[in-house]
Amino acid sequence: MDNRELQLKAFDRLLTIMDQLREQCPWDKKQTMQSLRHLTIEETYELGDAILENDLTEVKNELGDLLLHIVFYAKIGSETGDFDMTEVCNSICEKLINRHPHIYGDVKVKDEEEVKQNWENLKLKEGKKSVLEGVPNGLPALVKANRIQDKVAGVGFDWEKPEQVFEKVQEELAELQEEIKVGNPSRMEAEFGDVLFSMINYARFLKVDPENALERTNKKFINRFQYLESKAKEVGKALKEMTLEEMDVFWEEAKSL
Repeated sequence: MDNRELQLKAFDRLLTIMDQLREQCPWDKKQTMQSLRHLTIEETYELGDAILENDLTEVKNELGDLLLHIVFYAKIGSETGDFDMTEVCNSICEKLINRHPHIYGDVKVKDEEEVKQNWENLKLKEGKKSVLEGVPNGLPALVKANRIQDKVAGVGFDWEKPEQVFEKVQEELAELQEEIKVGNPSRMEAEFGDVLFSMINYARFLKVDPENALERTNKKFINRFQYLESKAKEVGKALKEMTLEEMDVFWEEAKSL
C-alpha cells in the first residue's frame, strides 16, 4: 500500500469514527456549529503556540484536533442537508484551480508577488466588491491590520521601499508625541493606533510576522519574569518588597540564560 492509499485509509477511518461518535456519544450528539466555534478558535491558537515553539509532535497533534473539527462541521452540515465532506473538499479544490491559472491555465507569472496580485484580482472577478471582504471582522486587531495591509498590497496599494515605511513610522511617532503634549486621551489613542499600524506595515517589509514577533517577546518576558519570581522566592522575598535595583540583578541573569 503506497503513501496516498494510507492517507485515504486514515481519513476514511476518521470519517467513520465521526459517524459513530455522532450517533452514540451523548456529548458529540449535542454539539452544534455554534457550540464548536469557540473550541475551534482555541485549537487554532494551540496550533499556533506549537508552531512558535517548533514542537513538531504537538504540531501533529494540534493538526489532528483541527482536522477533527473540520470533519465535525462537515458531519453537521450533512445532517442538515446543507453540505458534506465531499462538497467541502471539491469546493476548495475548485477554488485552488481557479485561483492558480499559472498552474492550471495559460497565465504566466514571474514571482510570488504576481501570484498574490492575480489572487486578489481573481477574487474581485468572482463578485467580491472589495479586496478587504476576506478579512474576518473577528480577527485580533494586530492580525487584522497585517491582513489588511497584505491584501491592499496585493492590488498595488503599497510603498515601494522599506525606507519609506520607516519614515512613516517616525512621522507617526512624532505625531503621537505632539498629542501626548496636548494631553487629549482620544487623540493619543488615535495616534498610538497609527503608530502600531505603521509598525505592522514596516514588519511586512522586513518579512517579519508581527504576531509571531510579539508572541515570541511575550514568551521571552514570561520566562524572564518567572525566573525573577523563582529567585526572589529563593532569597525569601516577595517581589513587592524588593527594590527595582534588586529585581534588575535577577532580570539581567535571566537575560543571559
